[in-house]
Amino acid sequence: MTGHNSVVGGGGFHHISMRVQDLDASIKFYAEGLGFELKFAWGPEDNRTVLLDTGDGNYLEISGGESEGFNPDGVARHFAFRTSDIVKATEAARAAGAEITVEPKAVVLSSNPPLPVRVAFFKGPDGEVVEFFEDSIT
Repeated sequence: MTGHNSVVGGGGFHHISMRVQDLDASIKFYAEGLGFELKFAWGPEDNRTVLLDTGDGNYLEISGGESEGFNPDGVARHFAFRTSDIVKATEAARAAGAEITVEPKAVVLSSNPPLPVRVAFFKGPDGEVVEFFEDSIT
């Protein structure tokens, strides 16, 4: 499911990412309480990350772990926009003045099933962390 933004190739939110103190409690709340569907999980037991489908193909990414100095700026970590052309989207962000912090790269999330994606990260005007996310589940 992609949008119609010709500048970044698709568009729309792919996921919002947050880090929580109790991952299992958050999964239970969002899955059982709000009806989100657990689609993917990866990482070691003490630092897992999950993607929960909110019901329309948009995802909530929740990560546990890293509790020392937890949450100095809140639970939000970054937000991700869908794209069908990560290189084009990254170049548009660069041309608009963004600081690219992670150039486009292929990653296989070691979830079950494995999830091959392409990602890139940059900083927005106020230092917010933004990700472009290209994959086959969008």
